[in-house]
Amino acid sequence: MQKQVTIIGSGIVGAVTAYYLSADPTLNVTIYDEGIGQATKNSAGIISPWLSKRRNKRWYELAKAGAALYPEIVQATQMGYSVYQQAGTIVTRQAPADLDALYDLALERRQQAPQIGTVEKLTAAEVQDRIPLLTNPEPGIFISGGARVDGDKFAHNLLKYAEQRNLVRHKGKVTLGDQGQLLTPHGQQAYDTLILAVGAWLKPLLLPMGIVADVRPQKGQLIELQLPESWGDDVPVLMPEGERDFIPFTRSKLVVGATHEDEMGYDLQTSELVEQDLFASGVKLDSRLTTDQISQVKVGTRAYTRDFAPFFGPLPDNPHILVASGLGSSGLTTGPMIGKLLADYVQTGQQTDWDRYQLSIETYLEDAD
Repeated sequence: MQKQVTIIGSGIVGAVTAYYLSADPTLNVTIYDEGIGQATKNSAGIISPWLSKRRNKRWYELAKAGAALYPEIVQATQMGYSVYQQAGTIVTRQAPADLDALYDLALERRQQAPQIGTVEKLTAAEVQDRIPLLTNPEPGIFISGGARVDGDKFAHNLLKYAEQRNLVRHKGKVTLGDQGQLLTPHGQQAYDTLILAVGAWLKPLLLPMGIVADVRPQKGQLIELQLPESWGDDVPVLMPEGERDFIPFTRSKLVVGATHEDEMGYDLQTSELVEQDLFASGVKLDSRLTTDQISQVKVGTRAYTRDFAPFFGPLPDNPHILVASGLGSSGLTTGPMIGKLLADYVQTGQQTDWDRYQLSIETYLEDAD
């Protein structure tokens, strides 16, 4: 008899979990999603964790593993360049000493993460050669393993692929009862395993069960521009010092962003002031940009914990309910590995090497007063 696995949330974690579980014929997999404010659909899409200065070693291991999963998943599902492109990343530094330190860090980390690929120190002129859009380049470090991903298309393609195997999708908001009952637009639904991959919405979802999750929402906005010129698939992502990230996608789409707005809660309204700020950052890199090239402003809500680390796994008092949240602005990087680990747990009941990637889940959950 098939076991019922229900996933709430179709962002990066939910989509990857569904992708892996849909290959198991012993499971009946269902996913629900409201689709509002999803961080995955509104992310800049940079996959390049190796030069991060974050001191959290567990986060780095998780991000490194997540980045390594992309080529495997992309190849297995035959996604094209419009979804994922491993064109490299350039990180710039103005001070020569800072550039040297970054170069040394890249070489050191490549020893344990060959996915970094080649490492090159570039002059400002060489940076401009790699990214012709720039009119104000600075020297930087290039790593060939860096990539960009369209999170919306990636999750969508994974879910379509899973539907061809063993996934049923539903739209609509769901809530939980005080004993973890799943309440949907179609009434109460039974499950053997419930996976809550709802990002910043985990805290309100768990409250009826008397559980308070250490999750706060953070608003993120970015702008997309359609430029008159086009370029190939080999233009790297730019992570400039002191400015917003600069992401040339295939053909003629440029993304600038994203912001990190801590005091806006679940607000999903675009801001003209933020749009102007993002555009001004883009103009510092490419002085030829004009405001009429802005095609859209995208808004999403990220989930953060007090120590800025993600968490995932079964609820301590209810092992049939799994949760994942706190991915922050690196969700597209850490999300794939979290999804794979959750899928492995559903199939095996084992939490193999989880302490390598996170603190105990009890760190982020407490009983409501």
